[in-house]
Amino acid sequence: MSLIADLDLIAGSGKSPWHRASALSKMLLAFTLVALAIAFSSPRLLLVVHVAAWLLALTSRLPFRLVLAAVTYPAFFSLLFLLLTWSGRLTDQLWLLRPLTAGLVAVWLIGTTPYPDLFAPISRVVPRAVGDALFISYRTMFSLMTSLEQMMRALKLRGGNTGSPWRRWGVAGEGLGTLLLEGFEKGERLYATMLLRGHAGRICGCRHWLEWTRDDLWVMGAFVLLGAALLAGART
Repeated sequence: MSLIADLDLIAGSGKSPWHRASALSKMLLAFTLVALAIAFSSPRLLLVVHVAAWLLALTSRLPFRLVLAAVTYPAFFSLLFLLLTWSGRLTDQLWLLRPLTAGLVAVWLIGTTPYPDLFAPISRVVPRAVGDALFISYRTMFSLMTSLEQMMRALKLRGGNTGSPWRRWGVAGEGLGTLLLEGFEKGERLYATMLLRGHAGRICGCRHWLEWTRDDLWVMGAFVLLGAALLAGART
């Protein structure tokens, strides 16, 4: 379906040690890597953090095309920004590592953590209504993506992509309006189903994200190796 859909599927069916580690430990590691990538001004230390992000992504058994897509998207816009603001120093190119590192860490975290474990801690920080809305929106998005694909296929088969630009714009507007109404209808049906099944509070009530396992030793080992690599890089 899409990059996000593929990551969502792999997150729940992956077999790597990262998939079996607790969500809390992985979130702490991901936050640490992104924070270090933002805070460091040393090109050497920034490169160490970037290499660590690559190692996480490549050892998570995610398809390489997903890892490559996570790097390509931020790289394009970052490269454009660099070209517009480049001062002529070669070290400026290393600042591209910051968005690339964040992309790699994000695809590693999302691709190894089921979505309930990702939204459960968020729902405990933000107001309950906001957390529930984010959870429902995330799940409804996949249904709307399927509807969009079906609508585009139907328009193509019925000649919706032919004719003048004004006609194509009109057809596209009508299709988006139909999709918007369908989204509201799906949301109402989903909420009614939740009420029938006894929903009376928090959606993300699971506590799996807090369950520590022996596979969390991999995350602890990653912290240790990262700290050792940063110390070595700072001394050279």
